Amino acid sequence: MLRISRILIFVLFAAVSAAVAAQGLRHKSFRKAVPRDSILLSDPCVLADDATGLYYMTGTGGLMWTSRDLDLWDGPYVVAQTDPGSWMGLKPQIWAAELHKYGGKYYYFATFTNDSLTIGSYKGAVLPRRASHVLVSDRSDGPYRPMKDETYLPADKLTLDGTFWVDTDGKPYMVYCWEWLQNWDGTIEKIELKPDLSGTVGGGRLLFRASESPWSREVVEGKVRPNRVTDGPWLFRTATGRLGMLWTSWINNVYTQGVAYSESGTLDGPWTQEPQPITPPNYGHAMIFKDFTGRWLMSLHSHKDVKGRYIRVPQLFEVDLSGDKLVVKSHITGKADAARR
Repeated sequence: MLRISRILIFVLFAAVSAAVAAQGLRHKSFRKAVPRDSILLSDPCVLADDATGLYYMTGTGGLMWTSRDLDLWDGPYVVAQTDPGSWMGLKPQIWAAELHKYGGKYYYFATFTNDSLTIGSYKGAVLPRRASHVLVSDRSDGPYRPMKDETYLPADKLTLDGTFWVDTDGKPYMVYCWEWLQNWDGTIEKIELKPDLSGTVGGGRLLFRASESPWSREVVEGKVRPNRVTDGPWLFRTATGRLGMLWTSWINNVYTQGVAYSESGTLDGPWTQEPQPITPPNYGHAMIFKDFTGRWLMSLHSHKDVKGRYIRVPQLFEVDLSGDKLVVKSHITGKADAARR
């Protein structure tokens, strides 16, 4: 009886400790049942986790929201725990975080910026230390912490928006952007990851450049040309097995979502750009996931400039992957949208 009592006490203590730990991860602005269209969040990425029956949404800022229905969300939670002794410093900026489940663990791909470190300058602009990196957790709700390697990509290279893909060779890869601020023609590249994603293998390889876009536009030195920005790559396959990549750029001051397809069916391409954007204007940084009912959904943010401040709100579109190309269907509005109509 005494042994059973001790076991019960231990179980209760563990439960209370877990609850306290979870409580400690709540951001100071934590709220419950927040409509999705009332949340301000850039680059929203959604993980539908069968293990918990919950949706987990993260993005820029290093925070996370949870939901059972994709409309009402609890959060934010603080889930990214970086190493203050690393190149990231005490409080790095965190951009474009993504959640990926792989090999029984959960991985947090994100862009980290340390403004107190610089890697030089280009065309008069000072370049801060910025790079795509990967954190890991045993749980979908984190916390996500660093692994063995402190650096995934060269320290003197300005990289961002890393995403995850396992190619036809069975190897895991990070696909990322080399930022236009450093090369004046942004690229999307790939680099092989170690089997446990704890670091990278070899060097990066170019997939395509921003200037290959037939739809993006900007005016540089009085001349109209393709925009220099590559942003937010995300890989997917259609039902026919065709490999596609979502990525974002601009048409002048309009944030715009495009797509490209690999002619070889692998990351190595060559990549052919679709001639037109795939969403309405002022939407971008998309990713795709399957909800618990089996629908394919695209998560991305709407983009509005209000007196010089970017207002970005998570949005959902239903998409069709049953053919040879991704087809964007209906815009899925939420309860706050319905209340405004």
